[in-house]
Amino acid sequence: MQQTLSRPRVADVAQPELPTRQRRRRDWGWLALPSGVLLFLLLWQALVAATGYPPFVLPSPTLVVERWLGAAASGVLWTHTAATLSAALGGFALALVVGTVLGYLLAHVRWLERALAPLLAASQAVPIVALAPLVILWSGPGLRSRILVAALITFFPVLINTILALRNIPRELREMAHISGASRWQMLKYVEAPLALPVLFGGIRTGLALATTGAVVGEFVASREGLGALINIARGLFDTPLIFVALVTLAGLTLFFYLLATLLERALVRWEA
Repeated sequence: MQQTLSRPRVADVAQPELPTRQRRRRDWGWLALPSGVLLFLLLWQALVAATGYPPFVLPSPTLVVERWLGAAASGVLWTHTAATLSAALGGFALALVVGTVLGYLLAHVRWLERALAPLLAASQAVPIVALAPLVILWSGPGLRSRILVAALITFFPVLINTILALRNIPRELREMAHISGASRWQMLKYVEAPLALPVLFGGIRTGLALATTGAVVGEFVASREGLGALINIARGLFDTPLIFVALVTLAGLTLFFYLLATLLERALVRWEA
């Protein structure tokens, strides 16, 4: 049974040699991100020099870097970053478990999908900023409430991608597995999970980025720690460079999550090539 339904391996498939132009694009593609960041910083510095805005309105990149180094040296930045990271990862993990399990059920049980689909669609019409105060009121102003807010904003993309991934599996493969006598667990392990991973990782990448947003929303509403709380503190002190420090750190976290999801996808979906 396991030999019949074993996963395809990349070594079993001959890999075509890429054309010269494609190889050059692949070799130089890693320069796209740093080049884009450098161009953005140059344009930012040029805008500051051209407009002459004071630092409390629009600080220069060099001033933001100095403020970032000062906040990092004092430990303030790492404390707030760790709080946001804990809430974002906790919310993403919760949304991933609930979203994939419920998505699997909705993809296989039609009457359950017809019953829950309208409710799930209607829930997306309510912005997370409006739900966050209620979540914090019910669960208390702590890490648990921020995790729940992050999970709420992450849940729907994971759910939808799970359903789409399972629905897009060719019927012929399912029928072949049934003919081979595959059980429900074997069907999930050897057919559904490997073929659903590429689409599911699209939801994972989106969910990781949204988890940071959810954590910051929870920190905005009621929290004394986290990058969202740091933005509130800096706003009250009119410390605009510190606001930019928090925003740059949030962008770095989101980029880190995206790259991490991409590496995991390459490691787990190597056979797709």
